[in-house]
Amino acid sequence: MNADGLLEGYDRFRRVAVNDDGRIAGYLWTWRAPWTEAGGLYHTLVVSKAFRGLGIGRALLGEAASWASGIGAERIYTEVWDDDLRSLRIAEQSGFEIERRSWQSVLDLKHGEEAATLADGAVIERLESEGIRFVSLADMPEEDRELLLYELESPTFNDIPGFLGTPPGFGDWQKWYLRGDGYAPERVVLALDGDRYVGDCNLRYFEETRGMYHEYTCVHRDYRGRGIARALKILSIRLAVRTGALYLRTDNDSLNEPMLAVNRKLGYRSLRGRYRIKGDVGSIAAANGKLDSADRDADIPKLS
Repeated sequence: MNADGLLEGYDRFRRVAVNDDGRIAGYLWTWRAPWTEAGGLYHTLVVSKAFRGLGIGRALLGEAASWASGIGAERIYTEVWDDDLRSLRIAEQSGFEIERRSWQSVLDLKHGEEAATLADGAVIERLESEGIRFVSLADMPEEDRELLLYELESPTFNDIPGFLGTPPGFGDWQKWYLRGDGYAPERVVLALDGDRYVGDCNLRYFEETRGMYHEYTCVHRDYRGRGIARALKILSIRLAVRTGALYLRTDNDSLNEPMLAVNRKLGYRSLRGRYRIKGDVGSIAAANGKLDSADRDADIPKLS
């Protein structure tokens, strides 16, 4: 607990529902990281289609709420697809309420040369004339390049609409935000003012799908409003085309209007969205108690 009596630190709780044959019918993963909002937890809950309607989700939620209450957590966050009305209804009945909406946007690159041509590079030429250089992270001295990138990105986390908690420490940022699957220093596009890192766009490439994903795009507060984010996005499109990617994906929050405007001008189209929902631990526990005798008689898979 922190000085205010709110839960902090790292922990996780995992449960599966299985049938007599050992087949997993559903699973729950509830966790918090050291940088998660004090008092809060996150979770993922999935029930196989073949086993829905039996109360498995409620049983798993009851287990999670019991654990969360025991360690002193106050609330749980999760996400639901915005077109999955059944899951949203169940979530609301289970003690959750909608907090905000986000979605992914995609740029089709099947006609790569056309996409690269349509992304007008005049803003890049103007910024270069103003002294801004664009390079990749691989072009920078290896010894301190990741630390300098962290020092650029970390303060901008709190500018993200809907961001909760505190920015992760350097080691956690390296592991969870920078070096995930598909990462390569050649695919981190940097904007420099002299030797100062003033903006970046981190791209991940997945060979199986030939898809490229914007992990993070940011601009230092002192350099915003000059078109650097747009320039980084245009350079990302060119990089994706050279790599042979079929599409570029990114996540958008409904309240991040500046970045939404950049993406729209570059031709990104919105995909299905997600609601972030939250629930008070006490309310979730009350709505999703342990299985009663009637439920057990309904041949619900055993929890283990």
